[in-house]
Amino acid sequence: MAQQRPFHVAVCGGGIGGLCLTIGLLRRNIACTLYEAAPAFAEIGAGVSFGPNAVRAMELIDPEIAKGFEKCVTLNGWPEKKETWFDFRIGKTHSEDEKDSVAVDTYVANVKSGEWGQTSVHRAHFLDELVKLIPKNVPKFGKRLNEISMAGEKVLLKFEDGTKAEADAIIGCDGIKSRTRKILLGEDHFAANAVFSGKYAYRGLIPMNIVVNALGDELARNSQIYMGPQGHVLTFPIEKGKTMNVVAFKTKLDGKWEDQKWVLPSTKEDVLKDFLGWGGTLLESTDIWALFDHPPAPTYYEGRLCLLGDAAHASTPHQGAGAGQAIEDALILSDLLGQITSSANIEQAFRAYDTTRRPRSQLVVTTSREASYIYEMEDKDIGADLNKAKKLLETRCRWIWDENLNLQVMKARDAMATESSL
Repeated sequence: MAQQRPFHVAVCGGGIGGLCLTIGLLRRNIACTLYEAAPAFAEIGAGVSFGPNAVRAMELIDPEIAKGFEKCVTLNGWPEKKETWFDFRIGKTHSEDEKDSVAVDTYVANVKSGEWGQTSVHRAHFLDELVKLIPKNVPKFGKRLNEISMAGEKVLLKFEDGTKAEADAIIGCDGIKSRTRKILLGEDHFAANAVFSGKYAYRGLIPMNIVVNALGDELARNSQIYMGPQGHVLTFPIEKGKTMNVVAFKTKLDGKWEDQKWVLPSTKEDVLKDFLGWGGTLLESTDIWALFDHPPAPTYYEGRLCLLGDAAHASTPHQGAGAGQAIEDALILSDLLGQITSSANIEQAFRAYDTTRRPRSQLVVTTSREASYIYEMEDKDIGADLNKAKKLLETRCRWIWDENLNLQVMKARDAMATESSL
């Protein structure tokens, strides 16, 4: 059995990214404690999708993570749609002029992402699979981080409940409203807080038999994105095909979100008003979710503090890639820390992680916003030109999905080795 590393890591945040990191650290014989603010592990939101890159990252961190994913995953219902990410169609015409308009349901593009196609995992179910891989003595609950300070060579964590803890390094996995991000960048830094993306969304779950009766088998059981001016709607099966997940996105024309709450109640009338001309809706009363993302941080680490996942690069969901980037982060960071034999080298590992992960993960944030402009016919170069949209949609996410993760690991190791030799 490999020898345990002579340092201890504090992981702050028990979402998917924090759990995958913790599993990766434990598999590489790195002592760690996971501090979670909630009284138990829990995830909000019904579903999360992972591209093929994320599934490969799971395998490389620990094959048991990928096995847990396979237990939970729902794919497209038709075998011939297995590799399809989304079929794109028109949800609302872009023009009131009949001669220029495009009929609703006009087919635009079939976008394939490879072996897995569109995937959906219920967050809570996947979380349960991850928790099974973590010994019960590793997590500590009710620990909301307040302050960080140095105590000699150690990092001191102070929690809101008045307790303290000590570690050789802290990795912030505490989500889009991250406390560790504010500590690292400074409360007044322009990138310390997430910003409104200009879009909001209605989300709903509908029994599959109702959807099949309304839309037919193909549209109900396989993933679809319906494009339209200042809005788009995506649908895909979840819960092994028993339910359809619906997310209806809308542009907020004034570009502002002034309510402190990011999730607000709404009514079916609100949905109908926002999606007038889209052919009606099966959604009943639902919540409105404001979509925020992070301005690019100039660094993901300082000293013995490092950021991972949404704490580092929260993204809008328009490419289904945000959670996958957190898992890529966990792969690279756990691998780098597994290469070092002394706490003195932790900053070198963090620096190599920052060099490797920051450009790619921040590009995902930027291109995710850009994706929504294409779906909603707001892109200045494409507009409502469906031929241009088709060509771009079929290829634009390949750089995310086709990433060579073994090569990314080696580049990160090389960056750390170069740093050590200077």
